[in-house]
Amino acid sequence: MLVGRVVGNVWATQKAQSLEGVRMLLVRPFRAGAEQGVSDEQSDLVVAADTIGAGVGETVLVAFGKAARTVLGSQDIAWQVAVVGIVDAMSVEGESFELSADGTRTPA
Repeated sequence: MLVGRVVGNVWATQKAQSLEGVRMLLVRPFRAGAEQGVSDEQSDLVVAADTIGAGVGETVLVAFGKAARTVLGSQDIAWQVAVVGIVDAMSVEGESFELSADGTRTPA
């Protein structure tokens, strides 16, 4: 699993039948910083299916493979990545903070 920020949406009018009705989000994973705990997002993007209603700017927990397909309700779906949670707060290396939709960290 990984933690990242939703940075956009993906629309595809032509797709595999098993993907009909699946909402797709662009998620930019966070990377761990040696001194800052969680630092800036990576430059790579992940396209994740979303069944819980995450929005642009929110911090999300993302699962891969069988765990993602389980959240989507079928192992027969042509998908590898899914949003499994919207993160309210985190604690990294002893520092706890809440995350706002704009990415601001407030000590918890």
